Amino acid sequence: MRNIDVPYTVCLSVYKNDCPKYFLAAIRSVAQQTIMPYEIILTIDGPISSELEESIVLFQKESPSLRIIRFLDNKGHAAARQAAIEAAKTDLIAIMDSDDISISNRMELELQYLQQHPEVDIVGGQIEEFIENESNIVGKRVVPLQDGNIKKYLKKRCPRNLVTVFFKKDAIQRVGGFIDWYCEEDYYLWIRMAEAGCVFANIDKTLVFVRVGNEMYQRRGGWKYFKSEEKIQRYMFTHKLIRFHTYLYNTIIRFILQVLMPNKLRGFIFQKFART
Repeated sequence: MRNIDVPYTVCLSVYKNDCPKYFLAAIRSVAQQTIMPYEIILTIDGPISSELEESIVLFQKESPSLRIIRFLDNKGHAAARQAAIEAAKTDLIAIMDSDDISISNRMELELQYLQQHPEVDIVGGQIEEFIENESNIVGKRVVPLQDGNIKKYLKKRCPRNLVTVFFKKDAIQRVGGFIDWYCEEDYYLWIRMAEAGCVFANIDKTLVFVRVGNEMYQRRGGWKYFKSEEKIQRYMFTHKLIRFHTYLYNTIIRFILQVLMPNKLRGFIFQKFART
């Protein structure tokens, strides 16, 4: 399928605490795809270290397709992603994070899928989570494949892996793009896209290896995190995407997991049951 000749943009952002070594591995994994991007747009979201600046300069020498957007102050993930999307010169856009690894033919597979299913507005895939190196897999997040199943899953949990998504720019822009929502800006976007009738799909293949820390599973808790998730559930209820009993069930489960449960137990539950 290498004869696919459709230009696309990769959007990613970088932050002050990002590791230069991991950043270079991540951005090279998208620059060296079997079908190379037309452009890579990097949003520098606020001040970063001199080491990161040096890594960006190094990559610029390797890839003339790199374009940079720079925020003097940190504006957050939603604003950083949205700025890159709005600046993109192509109709198709892929999302990437600054410390993950895309498989070498990720974009080829997603382009092929969209070519074969022109009604689909956004496609993603599965992820495997690793610590330190890609051979040390600690989890895999499996999401549904078909539009109907994805939208059914959306009523309970976020139905796609953000770092794998590849979408039509106009579909995202029609619903207002990424809007700030603590830890949930992607889930909020998928909900609004579902409301607008966008067609979803996921590929049954690991497309991105996601770097996680030892404490990642334990951090998904606390009052602030819970309040953000409850607000998402309330939005779906008030917009008639879920019924009250579903809102109540989803909220109670989240309260138990994110507020009442000790960190170590939450980490165990997330790793063993929220992943496969």
